[in-house]
Amino acid sequence: MEAVLSNLDQYWLGFKVTLELLVVGGIGALLLGIVIALLRISPIASLRAVATGYTELLRNTPLTLVFFFMLIVLPSLDIKFPNPKIGAFIALALYTSAFVAEAIRSGINGVPVGQAEAARSVGLTFGQTVRLIIMPQAIRMVIPPLINVFIALTKNTSVAAGFTIVELVAISKSLANANGNAVVPILLGIAVCYLIITIPLGQLAGWMERKAMVQR
Repeated sequence: MEAVLSNLDQYWLGFKVTLELLVVGGIGALLLGIVIALLRISPIASLRAVATGYTELLRNTPLTLVFFFMLIVLPSLDIKFPNPKIGAFIALALYTSAFVAEAIRSGINGVPVGQAEAARSVGLTFGQTVRLIIMPQAIRMVIPPLINVFIALTKNTSVAAGFTIVELVAISKSLANANGNAVVPILLGIAVCYLIITIPLGQLAGWMERKAMVQR
């Protein structure tokens, strides 16, 4: 425990970067995922095809490859980010947006088709139908799966450690190298830091799910 207590400042440094990756990557993924989900239900076939291709490509590509493309391939083509963290934010947002889009699309599909048909029959446009009828119902259904996506995103931030980003896993490597006789306590300390983030998110998902069931 001494190795953990004497390096709390290092843990705090890694925790802040992990939290930063989660928040910025999560916001980017949410915004992009909403756009992709709306494209997937668009009445225009070409837009649906583009959104489907994007989702399948990102969902079936390892996150490490996305990081490699953003932080190794693009700089080699003289497309450089002023800070490697920006590349990490974009990689996490792109990868996670595919899962966000699928969660939102499943919620939209959970709304009975008859409601959309009724809205169109009274003269509402596609955009008005989505905004006023479908999305308010779909959002209640997608919040729990979305939180699960963000829990996965929390753990996925550890990939950034392999690309010069000093987050929790990178801190654990340096501390383990400097304290070879205290590797287990150091790793347990890192696990606790992740649990501090993921346990409240899991409890929030459960609470939202119970609330949604009551409203139904």
